[in-house]
Amino acid sequence: MFRNHTLRAFQNRNFALFFAGQSVSQIGTWMQQTAVIWIIYTTTHSASMIGVAAFAQLFPTFLLSILGGVITDRHSRYRILLFTQIAAMIQAILLAALVFANCYVVWEILSLSILLGAINALDVPARQTIVHEMVNDKEDLANAISLNSAMANLAKLIGPALSGLILQRLGAGTCFAINAGSYIAVISSLLLMKLPESQASPIKKKVISELAEGFNYLRQMPAITLVIVLITFLSLLILPYDTLEPVFAKVVFKGNASTYGYISSSIGLGALTGTLLIASAPKGINLRKVVLISIAILAIGLILFSRMGTLKLALPFALILGIGSITPISTSIAIIQMEAHPQMRGRVMGYVVLAFFGMLPLGSLLISTLSQKIGAPATMLCQGIAALLIATVFYRLFGKNTKASDMNLYNEYEIPN
Repeated sequence: MFRNHTLRAFQNRNFALFFAGQSVSQIGTWMQQTAVIWIIYTTTHSASMIGVAAFAQLFPTFLLSILGGVITDRHSRYRILLFTQIAAMIQAILLAALVFANCYVVWEILSLSILLGAINALDVPARQTIVHEMVNDKEDLANAISLNSAMANLAKLIGPALSGLILQRLGAGTCFAINAGSYIAVISSLLLMKLPESQASPIKKKVISELAEGFNYLRQMPAITLVIVLITFLSLLILPYDTLEPVFAKVVFKGNASTYGYISSSIGLGALTGTLLIASAPKGINLRKVVLISIAILAIGLILFSRMGTLKLALPFALILGIGSITPISTSIAIIQMEAHPQMRGRVMGYVVLAFFGMLPLGSLLISTLSQKIGAPATMLCQGIAALLIATVFYRLFGKNTKASDMNLYNEYEIPN
């Protein structure tokens, strides 16, 4: 039956519309991200500047993410998404205009990346939590979250490949213009949706009180908190391996923008495969074990990819890298969203964004700086070993009874007046 099918969440009209619009927009986003990294690297010829570029976009999201979570819990997530998508489209238009005018300098590109990071601080908590409002049957929620991740990975597969081709022939400005146009799809899909009218909370509190409330909630939910801590370590030490991709493409494999696109697309294909496997998983599967297994797969991918000296040998291990790279985060987010109290979901996701986007820019600086000193292959090898250590430690920390005790807390927890 359709309900048991991998694509069962598409029976929800609003989710199907959202998926279609986001698919187009995410492809454009990956094209822009790939082009920004390439234009920074080819302009400065510095691996460290790749880390600076990632820091510029991600750090504002880190600073503002908890506030974004509070706003998400207070206001209509639908209207927040409309605002953020329009704002992101304007940012892409400005970036395209700057590059087409051929009068840009690196700090201008970085400044627009900072602007996008601020927009994402509000967009990500709203986009992650609005999925609940789009799914009528909550048993389809995990499937919808997995399909959402699969869509992001499909975009990661297609976007960098297209960007690599377009960078070679038409330049970065065209990538930015295509991204600007892609927002029309997601804005149109939002306008076509029929969501129930959002009810404003009758309880009005100071922002600081709501922030403290979210923090206290996490203190009472150790299993959710432990998953957020895992995301923190992965974001700081492991996931910034993508800052090494252009270095492998240009220096190790002696290639060009197309080589970079092939690597990114192979990783994206692996990530898509991993999330489709999760979407097909039976109900009741232990998602925490899935997280740990995928981290171990990621570790193997990192270690083997780092030892390859040619692109042909490296691409199969890029697939393994991809299978293990996004699955820990997407599965962790599924765990958190299913276990968090509905009235706390936005604030909890704010802390998730804080952990993810806060550590990624710091990790990007750390990994890119280390790469300058010991080289990209040795740096990635160290990341693979670190991933194995993280999987081992958290295997011990994820106790058998932790989830059960937290679910009891979920049932008893009441939002204070």
